[in-house]
Amino acid sequence: MPTVILLDVSLSMTRPVAPAEGSSGGDVITRRQLAEAGLSALFDFVAANDKLEFTALVIFSSLWEVVVPFTRDFAELKKALLSVETFDKTNLEVALEGVRNMVVEEWGVSSPCQIILVTDGSPGIGPGSLKQVAQMLSDPKPDDPPFPLPFEFSNNLHMVLLSTPAELQQWNSQALCQRLLDANRQNGKVHSVEGALTVKSAQQMFTALAEEHYSAFHAKLVCGHLSSDVQLFPPPQKLNIMRDFEVVSQTVSSELSICGFLDCSDVCSPPVISRHLMLPLPNKEKSSVTSGEGGAEGGDKTEEKDNGPTPSEVGSTPSFCVLLHGSLKVENLVALVNVGENWYGLLHSCADSKKKSNLMMSLFEHGDKAIPWLGRFHLLGPCSAAFASDPYGEDSNKTPFPVRLQDKRSYSQNPVVWIRPNSLQTDIQKILRYARKLPEKTQVFYKELNRLRRAALSLGMTELLSGMSQMLERECTILPWTAHPDAAMQLTHAAKMMTSAVEKGYSYSIIPLSTNFATDT
Repeated sequence: MPTVILLDVSLSMTRPVAPAEGSSGGDVITRRQLAEAGLSALFDFVAANDKLEFTALVIFSSLWEVVVPFTRDFAELKKALLSVETFDKTNLEVALEGVRNMVVEEWGVSSPCQIILVTDGSPGIGPGSLKQVAQMLSDPKPDDPPFPLPFEFSNNLHMVLLSTPAELQQWNSQALCQRLLDANRQNGKVHSVEGALTVKSAQQMFTALAEEHYSAFHAKLVCGHLSSDVQLFPPPQKLNIMRDFEVVSQTVSSELSICGFLDCSDVCSPPVISRHLMLPLPNKEKSSVTSGEGGAEGGDKTEEKDNGPTPSEVGSTPSFCVLLHGSLKVENLVALVNVGENWYGLLHSCADSKKKSNLMMSLFEHGDKAIPWLGRFHLLGPCSAAFASDPYGEDSNKTPFPVRLQDKRSYSQNPVVWIRPNSLQTDIQKILRYARKLPEKTQVFYKELNRLRRAALSLGMTELLSGMSQMLERECTILPWTAHPDAAMQLTHAAKMMTSAVEKGYSYSIIPLSTNFATDT
């Protein structure tokens, strides 16, 4: 998931850090310098363990500014971190509003995001300060402007406070920051330094944060006697499901077992909760290096080779993951994989462009009946068990799986979406265009009319049906004298049925009026 680093560059961040007891003094270190050292350690960890992560650097004081947009160049982030200037006072409300606009514009509301807010924890004074924001959230007033929290997108909000425990206790900063996290209603945590406020303790705090949320997820992909070490990006999150009488908490196992293979046409784009890129890892090997002849002088020295998946190592080492990807792509198949207790997913080839494709893993909802038309996963078997001879026989449409339901699933057809006014206007104009081409477009006219009618009834927009009826009556009155007589009759019939058929329910369809004009010459 993308990461936004929100760095406080107000004047309070330039306050020097009091030297620890028993220290010899030395150079004065500011909280801003502690933030730079800690974020540099965070960038180094992410670059080594989660190099595909997109990260952006945003600074704020009374205003906010994007210093580095979302990038994977961590060297650029570290360089920009040392070149930002210092400005006036802290305004958290403006900063959170800027982050919300930035993430929604770049990633939308469907992509989860990590937000790391680095500040000194001072409550401040005036509008936008931590103290004022916490009071507004605790006691909201009707005339207050809308607060940016909670964010529309899924997120983890981490507040990193660069102050000593004594200062935080004096200001009551941790309780004030917790109110922000409660208002966000998402995952997050308040991070503070334990003990003395030094460069080392700040780096340890940021490193602990990175180890918790940016550690690479390594697993073992197994298919019979074949196996391969793989990495999943982004790391799969813990699954928590609230059910009627239980709470299901599940994590992806470190051993991914392939249960079997399916044809792509039998799967037909099932609903998934997340998708992850699967990358092969080189096998961990140990090579012994001896010095001298027979190891008589200097003894034996052993070097352990575990430096991560460099491209040369992956390309020169046989990998079952690479073999599987090529096979699935050529044979047009997908692999059903067990990722946990009663939890499954699919391995498939995903093409980024015409010349590049990757092995992806799509996770289903928890349970063994995530694809309804396949039945339960643990009951699936080889095709030869269903058909003694050729699995598909002479009929290419024959399939060994249970018959699909006649009712189309909501995710397998194009729904009516009226988020913006122009979408509704487009649907109405399409009906009016077909109305002017009656009777040649009679079937298409009634198809679009019933589509709009069902959508209006689903959304409770009965006034739209009355308005559509009036527009059809108007179209009937302005027909040219050269129009076919059947056009006027169909428009009158459709206008009447739009209002009279409201009580007949969602499943009712308006049918064309039967006329004898089609037999005239």
